[in-house]
Amino acid sequence: MATGGSTPQFAALYVGDLHPDVTEAMLWEIFNSVGPVGSIRVCRDSISRKSLGYAYINFHSVADAERALETLNYSSIKGRACRIMFSQRDPSLRKSGVGNIFVKNLDRNIDNKALYDTFSLFGNILSCKVATDPTGKSRGYGFVHYETEEAAKQAIERVNDMQIGERQVQVQRFLPRNDRSAIAEFTNIYAKNMPDDFDDAKLEAMFGAFGTVTSSCILEDKQGRKFCFVNYDSTDSAKKAVDELNGKDLRTDEQKAAKKDGEEEEKPEDYLLYVSRAQTKAERAQEFRAKIQTESAPKAAQGVNLYIKNLDENATDTSLRELFEPFGTITSAVAVKDEKDNCKGFGFVCYASPDEATKAVTEMHLKVVKGKPLYVGLAEKKEQRQERLRQRYSPGGCGPMGKGMGGKDMGKGGKGMMGGK
Repeated sequence: MATGGSTPQFAALYVGDLHPDVTEAMLWEIFNSVGPVGSIRVCRDSISRKSLGYAYINFHSVADAERALETLNYSSIKGRACRIMFSQRDPSLRKSGVGNIFVKNLDRNIDNKALYDTFSLFGNILSCKVATDPTGKSRGYGFVHYETEEAAKQAIERVNDMQIGERQVQVQRFLPRNDRSAIAEFTNIYAKNMPDDFDDAKLEAMFGAFGTVTSSCILEDKQGRKFCFVNYDSTDSAKKAVDELNGKDLRTDEQKAAKKDGEEEEKPEDYLLYVSRAQTKAERAQEFRAKIQTESAPKAAQGVNLYIKNLDENATDTSLRELFEPFGTITSAVAVKDEKDNCKGFGFVCYASPDEATKAVTEMHLKVVKGKPLYVGLAEKKEQRQERLRQRYSPGGCGPMGKGMGGKDMGKGGKGMMGGK
């Protein structure tokens, strides 16, 4: 099969949302029926070789690529509707946000095709996707990327506040992740440490004083403590509520006196009203990770941590320490275990100095232990590993101009790509 090195970029298609079992041969049979295919590559994990769920297909002619996009987009391959678009090799176009819009409050029954059909009326769409969870269920929002900014503006004007399915959607310009933190526009707020007798009437009286409340709910955690979410019709109302209510003491005089007579006095954060912008689950998780990393940073800086892979399932902390002890002073050694107390096949060894760690890597990397060649390298944080992989694969790693099906580099994982977990 010919390689795709001489194929024009605009004759290359990206095919996403693929079933993990879809192979190059399956895609060849499907897409070659439209026109002669130059090359196909299903992108795979460099270590496990499992499909990443997307592929690149290079046609010999632009006309065939356009016909494949028109006839096969959202067609079913192994029970999943594939998503096809022209491959964009220039990352600046994707990252700029030009022509890109964000659609939220989508009906859960709206899929990629329904979203595409709705927004294709306003211009040529480069990509269109409904965000889904790991089970494939809609998260209630999606993205549409137009070829021109004019088409995006028209879509926002025409579709914003329009009902699609059973819900009234909101359409706005997409903001890159780095720009969102600087945006102070919000209408939804979160409040905790509410009084035990707090109800809907008291909520309306307290929060309604700052503006029109469009929706609200009162919930309880497992310990019976009340908290609530309140959504306003404007950002100004939400900001005013946060400024006025956050840190307010809602205890009665009797409650304050009772706490003074008690043996243990409550901390202010346990009884003062906490009111702030409501965060998404992803924002909370990111904030928690940053806090953990900050707290653990001094400890991590005390040594050099190595990541070891391909350990025997019977490996233990002690055996791992004994294996690497000849190369220097080990401050900690952990063989990661599963729920059955068997080693998961990887672990970590921390040396007191960089020289000792370097010597261990030199001596132990690819050394066969109990029939398995060990991988030994510097342990990386997840974010560092993802950034390194991004740099390796952009733009030259797995792209439409690489070798096609059957290329000599298809069956081997990148040596040295295994990072710490």
